[in-house]
Amino acid sequence: MSKRISVNAFDMTCVDHQSFGLWRHPRSRATEYNTLEYWTNLARLLEKGKFDALFLADVVGIYDIYRNSAAPAVRDGAQVPVNDPFMQVSAMAAVTEHLGFGVTSAVTYEQPYTLARKFATLDHLTRGRVGFNVVTSYLPSAAENQGLPRQIEHDQRYEIAEEFLDVCYKLWEGSWEDDAVVKDRESGVYADPTKVHPIRHAGEHFTVPGAGLTEPSPQRTPLIFQAGASSRGQAFAGRHAEAVFIGGTRPDLTRYMTDKIREQAQAQGRDPEDVKIYAMLSVVVADTDEEAAEKYRDYLQYVDLEASQAIIGGWSGVDLSQFPEDEALNYIKTDSIQSFLTPFTLQAKDKRWTREEIAKHCALGGMGAVIVGSPSTVAEELERWVDEGGLDGINLAYHVSPGSFEDFVEYVVPELQARGRYRTEYEGSTLRESLYGAGQDRVMDTHPAAAYRGAFADACSVATASSR
Repeated sequence: MSKRISVNAFDMTCVDHQSFGLWRHPRSRATEYNTLEYWTNLARLLEKGKFDALFLADVVGIYDIYRNSAAPAVRDGAQVPVNDPFMQVSAMAAVTEHLGFGVTSAVTYEQPYTLARKFATLDHLTRGRVGFNVVTSYLPSAAENQGLPRQIEHDQRYEIAEEFLDVCYKLWEGSWEDDAVVKDRESGVYADPTKVHPIRHAGEHFTVPGAGLTEPSPQRTPLIFQAGASSRGQAFAGRHAEAVFIGGTRPDLTRYMTDKIREQAQAQGRDPEDVKIYAMLSVVVADTDEEAAEKYRDYLQYVDLEASQAIIGGWSGVDLSQFPEDEALNYIKTDSIQSFLTPFTLQAKDKRWTREEIAKHCALGGMGAVIVGSPSTVAEELERWVDEGGLDGINLAYHVSPGSFEDFVEYVVPELQARGRYRTEYEGSTLRESLYGAGQDRVMDTHPAAAYRGAFADACSVATASSR
């Protein structure tokens, strides 16, 4: 039986996310990103299309490496201004029943005690439909504006993230026992204090002695997303991620990455298929291949190559303005997204990628490939990407919002459903059930978070000891 193709919508609380300059297109309503109506209407559309989730990216810095200036990014609205991605989730949850929400947070600049509360709160308010996209941040400007003298070294950021999640797992899974909340009106006891436990965490980066602030939410641990394709990122994904987000330039290169990630999961004692892997792609679809090609050419008229290079500067840590436009780029290791330049340099066997070519490639659809065609053409290409690339699905980036998502729901979803490759009904009520099936609303037993189930039951409780 062919694997179901899972689809998340990929968006960000900004004007220009992965297609730069396209906010000017007549079909685009992305300039309404700072209104609740924009997000609630999008959520209704995505649930109509049986999407698994809306995946919300985020950054906490400005792209200012290109030409040593923030001006190109600011001028085009390229991922700036950018709002907090947590704020619209409750409103979207209120108008939907099944759609999940993957929310990005940079753990390098957060504290686990308070962020664990934020995600648990959303898990309650969404009735178990929230996911946590764990990122370590890659922009030097983010580090500087958080009071650091420089960006923390790439692999060290992952070490911080390892401990960060360990603290969160203790708070989510172990601090409150399943039956701690009794809601006994007659006795006046809301929660049994003997079943609420301090976690007594004292580590290299974090000290969290006390009990969690929130009672157990529907999923306890939100679904763990992760986006990182470096060797250290793959190891992190193999241990923690339930869903991994990678770039997609070619299915064969994608397959190499998916195999590596699944090998890492297996080495951690997990079932490799428990890690659901998504590539970022975008789609231009119309009734016929010719009409889709015309729509694609129309979109190309609006691209902003300066903004594209500004974003690439942040992703790669490399200022492309230092190279001639026709000079082929070589791999440069930085403390930004170390895997970004790999497909254009180390893995580029059949194409000479210049600064100009990379800018053009990323201007419409970002790091991912663009699929153009009729519903049948697009569906066949998506099937090829999933089957040859070893994927579970895609993170669908938009060119114009909500137009790109409207087109996908109208044209591609029915075609995939007719091929038996797309859901016709949601499998459960939580985000985790959407990925793993009805009844699987908690992390798998092999996931590291599961080790903290009941871990503190025999230790002291808030009834017997102070957390201080």
